[in-house]
Amino acid sequence: NRCNMARKNMTHIGGQAVLEGVMMRGKTAVATAVRKSDGSLVVESKRIKEPKGIINKIPVLRGVINFVSTLIMGVKILMKSAEVVEGEVVETPKKGGKVDFYNIAIFVSALLGIGLAVLLFVVLPQLVVTGIEKLFNWQAAPIVKNLASGLVRIIIFFCYILLVSMMKDIKRVFMYHGAEHKTIACYEEGMDLTVENVKKCGRFHDRCGTNFLFIVMAISILFFSLVVGWQESVFQRVVVRVLLLPVVAGVSYEVLKLLAKFDNAIVRALKAPGRWLQRFTTAEPDDAMIEVAIKSFTTVLEMENDPDIPEVSFDLPTSSESVRRDVESILKNLSSYEPADVDWIFCEVTGKSRAELPLVKTLTKDEAGKILAFAKERATGKPLQYVLGHVEFYGIDLKTDERALIPRLDTEILAEQAIQRANGKKCLDLCTGSGALAIVLAKNGASAVTAVDVSDEALALARENVEATGVEVELIKSDMFSSLSDTYDVIVSNPPYIPTMDVAGLSVEVKHEPFIALDGGTDGYDFYRQIAELAPRYLNENGVILLEVGIGQATAVAALLTDSQFTGVEIIKDLAGIDRVVMAKKRS
Repeated sequence: NRCNMARKNMTHIGGQAVLEGVMMRGKTAVATAVRKSDGSLVVESKRIKEPKGIINKIPVLRGVINFVSTLIMGVKILMKSAEVVEGEVVETPKKGGKVDFYNIAIFVSALLGIGLAVLLFVVLPQLVVTGIEKLFNWQAAPIVKNLASGLVRIIIFFCYILLVSMMKDIKRVFMYHGAEHKTIACYEEGMDLTVENVKKCGRFHDRCGTNFLFIVMAISILFFSLVVGWQESVFQRVVVRVLLLPVVAGVSYEVLKLLAKFDNAIVRALKAPGRWLQRFTTAEPDDAMIEVAIKSFTTVLEMENDPDIPEVSFDLPTSSESVRRDVESILKNLSSYEPADVDWIFCEVTGKSRAELPLVKTLTKDEAGKILAFAKERATGKPLQYVLGHVEFYGIDLKTDERALIPRLDTEILAEQAIQRANGKKCLDLCTGSGALAIVLAKNGASAVTAVDVSDEALALARENVEATGVEVELIKSDMFSSLSDTYDVIVSNPPYIPTMDVAGLSVEVKHEPFIALDGGTDGYDFYRQIAELAPRYLNENGVILLEVGIGQATAVAALLTDSQFTGVEIIKDLAGIDRVVMAKKRS
């Protein structure tokens, strides 16, 4: 189960096992591949700056810098992998905020890790040796005491490795550690990176972090025994050794690099203890783990060979409550802002009803991005219906955009009244706009429906809605009745009825709608006059006309119809008690 060939591709790429994954790091790129709980494989890749400058060329010092940066990156990636595997919620960072809690958590985690290491491998050995001194009245030379302290440190390290290897999650991390080593070995042997080839390679590697830790302990024993000496106070010994740890780490880094360059009997003997320890810190991986390691390694390799390959981030879950706060902050200065806008945006993206929204605790990165994009678009004053691109009218989902007026709830009163009189009848929808009224009539019993509009853009939108809903509606471009020759049993219309001078004073949202669909002439009654005058010619005997009107216009429109060839004029109120529809019959 080993690769016995001479190495063909020495690589600077190294790795680290994480929860259900592997991180690989090169000179200019780092990639982490993680196997999620659903079995899918996800990758995050970042570009990093290659260490440059004179400081990174100074022996020992460069080792200290590398040790610190590796520790920080390792903790970050370990936390990130846990978030990916467990699906934990990540709060959306606040722009301009003074506190970055995520980085604080990383700093605290690294600090706790260092603190535990100091406690186990610095403080505890000193306490053990001091206890032996006092218990047995041991009088020995400082160098012997330092050697004894080092021996205790090695025993503690070995026991620590054995204990953690018994934990289920750590066992899997050690298996991913093996996958990392075997993948690098396979590449260095010049074989194609396939699962079968990687399985043939050994899981022990000279540049392993386990080797580095053993070298650190060996160097520390020699350094503290020959250079530092033995202070009488336990506190002094601990402080001195903690302060000199960076120096020990820097020297150990140089020794590790030196040993990796050679392969002879002496070097192999020096490497042997670290490689032997890898029997406990690595384990044979399964095929799925090898796939993860290969993906991580090849991603780094590809990014270093091609600087144009973009970075990729994990799609981590985000707190829906955090995103909601961001949306509310974006929309708070909008004059027509309503809390319901936030709900409808969430419903649109998540596919949930408003009643189900409290159950939506997390969002994917893609969902959060779409929600924030909708909110920013809405913040410009663009109507929510245009932002979302559709609206529900009389139980029918219709496409809506700036080509036509937005179908509104008020108009459902007109639709309801028209349906009661359209069953089996031939109907005409004047100024159809999005085609909402025509489609409702076609779906609710009308024998034939014609819809007209003077706007090519409005007719194009109406055609899209007609095709999407699967109804039969004849669409005709016509300036009111000008292109019509047929007659109908029912005529419905929601014509433009806002006085020209008043259009400029409308809300920002309404101004996004087509001017042609709003402007009703100098006094707002231009279209009603045309309809009152011409509609009788296009109505069959006992035909009915139904018109939506603006607030305060019902009486005047009713008068126009009464003065024309209509009878039985009736004003119908909406649910709020406002005059909304004027209905009349063609006079015999």
